[in-house]
Amino acid sequence: MYKESTNILVKHLVNTLRDSNTDASKFRKTVEEISKILVSEALNNFSTIKKTIPTWQGDLDVKMIDSQNIVFIPILRAGEPMLNGILDILPDVQAGFLAMKRDEETAVSKLYYENIPNLEDKIVIILDPMVATGGSLIDGIEYIYEKGAAKVMTLNILGSISGVQTVQAKYPTVDMYIAQIDDILNDVSYIIPGLGDAGDRAFNTN
Repeated sequence: MYKESTNILVKHLVNTLRDSNTDASKFRKTVEEISKILVSEALNNFSTIKKTIPTWQGDLDVKMIDSQNIVFIPILRAGEPMLNGILDILPDVQAGFLAMKRDEETAVSKLYYENIPNLEDKIVIILDPMVATGGSLIDGIEYIYEKGAAKVMTLNILGSISGVQTVQAKYPTVDMYIAQIDDILNDVSYIIPGLGDAGDRAFNTN
């Protein structure tokens, strides 16, 4: 299943990212804010656990997200601001890291670094800002399932419709929550209109 956000604030923030006048600092902050909204949509129907918390009127039994059962894994480097935003609101969740680099000639991605916790029976949410061909995300999903994850979900800022459909064809049980889907993937596998290279724009490396 994939779900494109219909939130008008999300669309506003995506267009802020598209703006070539948006500097690196604002770009990262905007990605963080979009990620907070996307994760609220993704976790909306999650099961909760009972917890007793102290309040100004004494102990209170409440329902809380079982954050210890969730692992967030950004695809470096562009996924790092997404994780930072999520950690602002869910500071106790576990995180891991995957680093993948796309070959500009072939558009094929290669995994060159990983540091992830035990994923056995965990719900893993992959943070990958851009879904162009879908190849790197598919590789990431495959790798995470090989590590024993019970369920995989993704949060994405921008994707091409063909890339999203390619991921869904390969992994139809993976739920994708995406801020914006663009219609076109050009002949060098860039999303049109897109927003450029998210990693370069976030860290001023272009």
